[in-house]
Amino acid sequence: MEDVVLHAARRMNVGKGHARKLRQAGKIPGVLYGPGEEPIPLSIETKELERLIRLGKSHGIISLVLNGEEGTDRKAIIREIQYHPVNGGFLHVDVQHISLKHKVVVEVPVVLTGDSVGVREGGVLEQILHSVEVECLPVDIPEKIEVDISHLHVGDSLHVRDLMAIEDRVVTEPDRSVVTIIPPTVVKKREVEEVAEPEEAEEETEAES
Repeated sequence: MEDVVLHAARRMNVGKGHARKLRQAGKIPGVLYGPGEEPIPLSIETKELERLIRLGKSHGIISLVLNGEEGTDRKAIIREIQYHPVNGGFLHVDVQHISLKHKVVVEVPVVLTGDSVGVREGGVLEQILHSVEVECLPVDIPEKIEVDISHLHVGDSLHVRDLMAIEDRVVTEPDRSVVTIIPPTVVKKREVEEVAEPEEAEEETEAES
């Protein structure tokens, strides 16, 4: 997987107040860490991270360049991106300095391909896992794992163990469900329960008052 450059700056100030000011200025607080290294607080331009995600490179190797320290780029991976639970904005980014000679465990996107027979039969496709963990050398990190779902009928499921036939370096628990085709009766039952729950809560509130 070809790596791309991510520019960042050392962050001199830390704390919630400073992090809030960074976000208001269009920047994201982050941290760079690695084995035997002191963590380095970072400030990353929001547009830089958006570019990385848009290119589909947020799961692969990046060359991290600290502003004012050009020529000392570090091979790294984005270990975690934290998002605001309400507006979906970036909150924090964890970047891990890596060695190209040592294996890493990373999240790789699972991409579904094909039109499921079960959906044409009236079922509803539900993807439970959108990514799985893969252990490999950094240069071997796959951009994605494609899974053909065209053969799935209503009630059928695919599990992580099925992905292992495609990508044998997957280390996520084999029994976890990746995708399933839900019968339409189950979907209707869920919809009825979701409607009933607010009504029950309202009745309980009225009874308490």
